[in-house]
Amino acid sequence: MTAVNASPRLASRLVNGVLAVKPLANLAKHQARTMMIKRAESIGVYWRDEVKVLRSRCQPDTQPAPNAELSPDWEADLARIQNPALDYPEYYLRSFHAYDEGNLGWEAAMEVEVAAYAVHARIWPDAGVQGDTRLRQSYHDILRAQLSTEPRDILDLGCSVGMSTFALQQVFPQAKLTGLDLSPYFLAIAHYHTSLSTFHFPLPIWVHAAAESTGLPDHSFDLISASLLFHELPRTAAVQIFREARRLLRPGGYLTIMDMNPKSDVHSKMPPYVLTLLKSTEPYLDDYFTFDIEGAIASAGFTQPTVTCNSPRHRTLVAQVC
Repeated sequence: MTAVNASPRLASRLVNGVLAVKPLANLAKHQARTMMIKRAESIGVYWRDEVKVLRSRCQPDTQPAPNAELSPDWEADLARIQNPALDYPEYYLRSFHAYDEGNLGWEAAMEVEVAAYAVHARIWPDAGVQGDTRLRQSYHDILRAQLSTEPRDILDLGCSVGMSTFALQQVFPQAKLTGLDLSPYFLAIAHYHTSLSTFHFPLPIWVHAAAESTGLPDHSFDLISASLLFHELPRTAAVQIFREARRLLRPGGYLTIMDMNPKSDVHSKMPPYVLTLLKSTEPYLDDYFTFDIEGAIASAGFTQPTVTCNSPRHRTLVAQVC
């Protein structure tokens, strides 16, 4: 396993120096969050209002009070889905996405969807609010083209609040879906969305566990998918996840990954100011951008993955159990 680049480029190292100063790092996080909220509302996704509705669990035709408190039903859902014996890996206890508590809190969980719409709105010039759907569809089109058989059992690693899981379910409606994530807060949101679902196919199962140590049975899946997960991990965790995926997949099964493309022009030519905002919310970005992910996947017992650009700044990797 080798590194694609020995170290971050000069602009990235300068940004790291800025972010090493805590007040500047906090300012960058605040600016990044403000920019996302403004972008969301500019495309018709009313960030604050939608989060209020979710917090209070209002009925569709009911407006929450201006200072609506967190519905007690959320804590009940959290208790139902949380694995109290789980030890969180150290890398997961850092600040992510401008949230001091990272992914282990209600604010982060309730803002995942609106943030995804904002972040993906500008992938394509004309995408707007449809950018997130278009991104996931571009990934699924590649799966349809490269998977030789229809998967019966699918594991969605790092499923977050279930956006990727529900999207996969629509692509493979007869499959049994399992969504796995380290954040019980995210999974509580996913569980709530399941209760509202009107789908007529099998509903997903939600598992609170680490992707590198799932506790799931050997050879129990035909497809393991990970969307927008690996740029949020140190490479040591990524390598463990590839080994765990190899254990979980049946003979001939597939590991598929959709994530940021470090080789894209968008990332290589990113202005320092934008790079500063991005890195202030993504603590493992340098590790991901210099990681030979294809080599690590092959070393874990998979075929050399195919790599397909599915957006101007994302790539899809598809590998099969050897």
